[in-house]
Amino acid sequence: MLEKITGKFQDALRTISGKATITEKNIEDAVEAIKMALLEADVNLRVVRRFVNATIEEAKGERVLRSVDPGQQFIKIVHDKLVAFLGDSKQDLNLKGPDTQSVILMLGLQGSGKTTSSAKLALRLKKVGRKVLLVACDLIRPAAMEQLSVLGAQIGVPVYKEEGAKDPVKVYKAALDLARKNLYDTLIVDTTGRLQIDQEMMTELVRLRDAAKPDELLLVADAMTGQSAVDIAKTFDEQIGLTGVILTKFDSDTRGGAALSLKTITGKPLKFVGVGEKPEDFEPFYPDRIASRILGMGDIVSLVEKAQQVVNQEEAAALQKKMLSEDFTLQDWLDQLRAVKKMGSLQSMLEMLPGMAGQISEEDLNKADMKRQEAIICSMTKKERQNYLIIGPSRRARIARGSGTSVAEVARLIKKFEKMRTMMKKVAKLGKNPQAAQAMMSRMGGMGGRPGF
Repeated sequence: MLEKITGKFQDALRTISGKATITEKNIEDAVEAIKMALLEADVNLRVVRRFVNATIEEAKGERVLRSVDPGQQFIKIVHDKLVAFLGDSKQDLNLKGPDTQSVILMLGLQGSGKTTSSAKLALRLKKVGRKVLLVACDLIRPAAMEQLSVLGAQIGVPVYKEEGAKDPVKVYKAALDLARKNLYDTLIVDTTGRLQIDQEMMTELVRLRDAAKPDELLLVADAMTGQSAVDIAKTFDEQIGLTGVILTKFDSDTRGGAALSLKTITGKPLKFVGVGEKPEDFEPFYPDRIASRILGMGDIVSLVEKAQQVVNQEEAAALQKKMLSEDFTLQDWLDQLRAVKKMGSLQSMLEMLPGMAGQISEEDLNKADMKRQEAIICSMTKKERQNYLIIGPSRRARIARGSGTSVAEVARLIKKFEKMRTMMKKVAKLGKNPQAAQAMMSRMGGMGGRPGF
């Protein structure tokens, strides 16, 4: 995500970073390059002007020009301005306690991902202990109720719907009665959408808003539409009033125009982003983390959080013990590969590492395809996974046939594994020196010493 704007920003900052001294001309040239990057990213013109003026005003001060490391000081200013324009800090949902019902109205045009985002938000709230009821109030789009029902069943959240209903307000009131009787504390209402904004839709949404008195009015917009998403948000806010925005397809957004413009133009925070098709691919929006990624500084915190979601701490501790006692097997390696796959695409993970954004293409990642490594190990017997030393020429040929690879690829994988175990032996010998051991583990490639990346 955000590959284009990240590349442009890195090019602009590269001309000024690391310099012992910089001049006002250096700053003007860097800011001019940043301005072009923002315009090419489809950032609102008013936002670009504000960003450029604020950056130049602060960067030309004595604190930057006469600082010990003016290049780094300038980068910090750009980072802080980006954070401010993205929204300053993460904004949580404003929900009531569990003893009453909180209501969230999901708004948006057809095709924005409103129904899918309703289910994703429901799953997220369910995971933090909320008792959620999805309410199907999109009575216009064909199959909207059916889609919400399928998604609700998939995530284990009930859906209230009325086949043939004409009035979304009546549907909502019936759902609220059900929620009160069954102690649901959160209602997520999937509202009507149109292909474009019209007065009939707005009138219906205003009626529903007035009846529901929601705690949150969240607009769902497509990040790929850039300034169109910002214009839609502005119109919805003026006519209905928003408390926040959800951007879908954020993982496919290479420019970032919508994210960088929304807060300044609408005054409303970006609360969540959709980063994939799975129900779990839904994340809070952290302005500081996104700003760091745009500048190529990575996002280690998000990477660690992703790892914590899929890695059991006890299993991780047991695995570390195995590695340091030389008991690490090919089966353990397979388990690691599968855990990493749950964290998402390698491309998205690499973007979270400092300096890696845009450095490795999907084509490069395909050369180190985890599926091929997984297929090779899966084609081994249980004994072979436990003791790779018994894998001779005939066994390698059988494994290659079973995995659809070549004998050379099987041999290469085993060689990588042997090399990793050799490194582990050295780490074990450094057991009394934790700092040296940690340094050794880092040289093994990180993420538990997994080779091949």
